[in-house]
Amino acid sequence: MTEVRVQFVDAYVLRPGAMGFDVLVLRRGPDGRSPGSWETVHGHIEPGETPVQAVLREVREETGIGPGRLYNVSRVEAFYRHRTDEVALIPVFASVVDPRATVRPSREHDRAEWLTPQAAAARFSWPRERRALEDVLSILASGDAGLLEDVLRVC
Repeated sequence: MTEVRVQFVDAYVLRPGAMGFDVLVLRRGPDGRSPGSWETVHGHIEPGETPVQAVLREVREETGIGPGRLYNVSRVEAFYRHRTDEVALIPVFASVVDPRATVRPSREHDRAEWLTPQAAAARFSWPRERRALEDVLSILASGDAGLLEDVLRVC
């Protein structure tokens, strides 16, 4: 029987820019899965971790920067893993970082770029990332979560 599990997290890393937010995009390196594809921060939830703990770790591991203000985007993606007959659930987060933060991509990625939201959406390889980015930008349009800040802000 197909199993459903919360296995991964996604984090959209944003920095304040002159025209709103810039969005961090990462290119997968040649030695892992989907080489050359562009994505947001994405990673596994380790045994014993909560999704929040996992996203805090993954943002630091994949970008070299702290998560800044972290938001629960109130969205969960699903991905069917045909090789293992599992449905992976993926809680989605947004991290607003200092505009001066220096990105140091992990070994999984060979390139990192800050792009406008429109350019980031066009660059993302996965359609689910484009859809989720719309929600992220809608929630954080004012620079924070506005009336939802007390519910969606994690730290």
